Amino acid sequence: MPRTDTPHRAAVLGSPIAHSLSPVLHRAAYAELGLDAWSYGRFEIDEQALPGFIDGLDESWAGLSLTMPLKRAVIPLLDGISDTAASVEAVNTVVFGEDGRRTGDNTDIPGMVAALRERGVEKVESAAILGAGATASSALAALAGICAGPVTAYVRSASRADEMRGWGERLGVDVRIADWAEAGRALSEPLVIATTPAGAADALAGAVPERPGTLFDVLYEPWPTRLASAWADRGGAVVGGLDLLVHQAVLQVERMTGRSPAPLAAMRKAGEEALAAR
Repeated sequence: MPRTDTPHRAAVLGSPIAHSLSPVLHRAAYAELGLDAWSYGRFEIDEQALPGFIDGLDESWAGLSLTMPLKRAVIPLLDGISDTAASVEAVNTVVFGEDGRRTGDNTDIPGMVAALRERGVEKVESAAILGAGATASSALAALAGICAGPVTAYVRSASRADEMRGWGERLGVDVRIADWAEAGRALSEPLVIATTPAGAADALAGAVPERPGTLFDVLYEPWPTRLASAWADRGGAVVGGLDLLVHQAVLQVERMTGRSPAPLAAMRKAGEEALAAR
């Protein structure tokens, strides 16, 4: 466990990175935990620059948060990764041990599960995923633990369909593929996870059923999305991208600092205030 009374550094890396809320969340946690000697920064780093950056870090570094395009690129640079990270071949968290060991983890998956649990969603009989990008594989991994039945993935291309089938086989999830043109059907599922870019699911807002289940929309800016607004108007439960961001950051803080529990409420408040100020 890192000493909390000596200077330690952490940061988020990615490209682009200027939009990241991670510094706001982590610094709020440090303030709440009294970690006055800890700092958290933000660096624009691409895949080519990543090896040199990591090799140049000294013993003051406790950990890194990683966003795209670094979640897979970092794996060969580490001494080991967790089973969770290995399950989707994606690392969003690196923790530096006192012996210098670099260990990769993935807090997106348990962060999704925690965000859903916070809203009372612990088990569902079936689910749908909108999209098939990198976040969709994490969504599948999260559903592996909470979905008893099939997961239908709504995709735009055959290559994406093949990828989702592959992830389903790897994760032990019964994945069924449907064309994006039929995505309105997804909204009748008890749990819908939207992993699409901003605006991609806007047209589905008019297809929200009279009594919707739970929508997990991984976007946090702009927020609310048209789909999330329509869902809430119908009385459905909505979990947003900020919920995911905060819950995965809570786990990162705990792993990097060795302090638990991390201050969820203070981190969420800081995130909400930062988004409101944009």
